Amino acid sequence: RAGSSHYRPTRSAAAVSPIRCSAASPDLSPGAPAPAPPKPQIELEFVGPKPGADGSYPVDRAAAVSGDKLLRDVMVENKIELYAAYGKLMNCGGGGSCGTCIVEIIDGKELLSPRTDAENRYLKKKPESWRLTCQTIVGNKENSGKAWFR
Repeated sequence: RAGSSHYRPTRSAAAVSPIRCSAASPDLSPGAPAPAPPKPQIELEFVGPKPGADGSYPVDRAAAVSGDKLLRDVMVENKIELYAAYGKLMNCGGGGSCGTCIVEIIDGKELLSPRTDAENRYLKKKPESWRLTCQTIVGNKENSGKAWFR
């Protein structure tokens, strides 16, 4: 309990019923397939473009299985703001032909796929930290970690 230094039960200990908890255990009988190990995950944090009333920047969070999705798809599925006003009207829908879905990687570049030919064409004079979300695969099916974007 927040703000309380002591916990006081409302019922006596004798009136409390015991609770039994158990976890499901995998079938370990001979010949049963071993449970699949969990897939590596990439945690993503997106720092908003404008500070809030308190001066701090909003942060949206999402996660994706490593190597399964484009950064654009992760953002759209998690309702994370991707396009500015012009981009909302004039984007190519993820085809890599407009350049409106640019993000800056703050940290975690190694967790993303290398730049594609489309990115090299649109971003040739831009810093290496800039990427097109519609061309950037999150992870490589083996790595896991955390990446920050702006």
